[in-house]
Amino acid sequence: MNITHQDTIAAIATPPGNGGVGIIRISGNKAKQIAEQLINKDLQARHAHYSSFYDADHSIIDSGLAIFFPNPASFTGEDTVEIQGHGGSVIMDMLLKRILSLGVRIARPGEFSERAFLNNKMDLAQAEAIADLIESSTEKSARSAQQSMQGVFSRQVNELVKELTDLRIYVEAAIDFVDEEIDFLGDGVVEKRVIRLLDCIQNILATAQQGRLLRDGMTVVLAGKPNAGKSSLLNALAGHEAAIVTDIAGTTRDVLKERIQIDGMPLHIIDTAGLHDSDNAVEQEGIRRAHAEIQKADKILLLIDVNDPEPDKLLKTLPKHISLSIIYNKIDLLELPPAIVEKDNITQIYLSIKKDIGMDLLKQHLKQCVGFDGAADNVFIARRRHIDALTKGQEFVHNALGQLQHHQAGELVAEDLRQAQNHLAEITGEFTSEDLLGKIFSSFCIGK
Repeated sequence: MNITHQDTIAAIATPPGNGGVGIIRISGNKAKQIAEQLINKDLQARHAHYSSFYDADHSIIDSGLAIFFPNPASFTGEDTVEIQGHGGSVIMDMLLKRILSLGVRIARPGEFSERAFLNNKMDLAQAEAIADLIESSTEKSARSAQQSMQGVFSRQVNELVKELTDLRIYVEAAIDFVDEEIDFLGDGVVEKRVIRLLDCIQNILATAQQGRLLRDGMTVVLAGKPNAGKSSLLNALAGHEAAIVTDIAGTTRDVLKERIQIDGMPLHIIDTAGLHDSDNAVEQEGIRRAHAEIQKADKILLLIDVNDPEPDKLLKTLPKHISLSIIYNKIDLLELPPAIVEKDNITQIYLSIKKDIGMDLLKQHLKQCVGFDGAADNVFIARRRHIDALTKGQEFVHNALGQLQHHQAGELVAEDLRQAQNHLAEITGEFTSEDLLGKIFSSFCIGK
């Protein structure tokens, strides 16, 4: 069957299983006509019609409500009908089968939202936020997804794109008037605007990175020497015995993963094998896997026994580009008080996992790393692709600044600004490809 966006589509919009109410959504030019065949009466716009739903032989399948939303004032921007019946899975399947027999095809995953995007009812970032709102695992992530749905993220991106467009026009005009006495590229105006653009992108990127962590959860890798307390910390944060803990060094030889929440904040905690020199083939593989997980982390917690005579030995082996905090464990053995200090731009936390001393300091620190505390009401939800687009846009604007400061190469400045504009426009879908659209909307649930 040739699938087009002109087809009338239908799908069950409520979750699988039994419930009090089940909803089938129909969208497209034939939606009203088909719904009227199902209920044997005319539909008025935005009026809840209570009716029986009839099969082809005029027998009654179910009864409930039918609501017609004419275009363009509907979710998809097309004629849309919602059929609300009893929420039994068999009843929903029977109703859908009847609707499909009337000349409708089943909707692809995310096709309703895709049509809303194609009909300019929302931009791409807002459409993605719908799926993120549905999949929210915490109240904070749900509120952030709602911010994106309301266009908070999109408005900031659109302002950036507009500034980039205006700046490109200015630079290209300066190139055309290169023979004039006024040096438009060298008078400092363009440089100031580019620097201001970089600051704006950095601010949005910082907020987007926090939004991405709220959506996906921060990945925290526990690293350290054998018997430093990594598995004990995993168990303490998870609230159950996820890892084996013994006095024998090197108990953990593989990667252990736990998805947890701290006061509603999602975290992926990864326990790894102790980092040390070893001739044992199994331990070597465990250490290799540990380093692989460390490279993918959002945050590294380096656990150090407070009695360790060489506490900084492992520090040199860890990647510099990943956020790191040092946990000095077993302070109860030296009767030290719990504390959190900043030294050399690294947070150091003194605690005892076994005695549950200072664990509140660690939890508070982890929440702050994600931006879970403070004035975070303006955080919008973001995805990895948004971060990538902002980062690439930032790189091209930075290149433009370099071309301007060192070479006064107007054509190259304009090209870098154009590339930056294209990458940022990918976020809202102003500039995008069919492949990207297919990938994004295929991850949605059917019926949305």
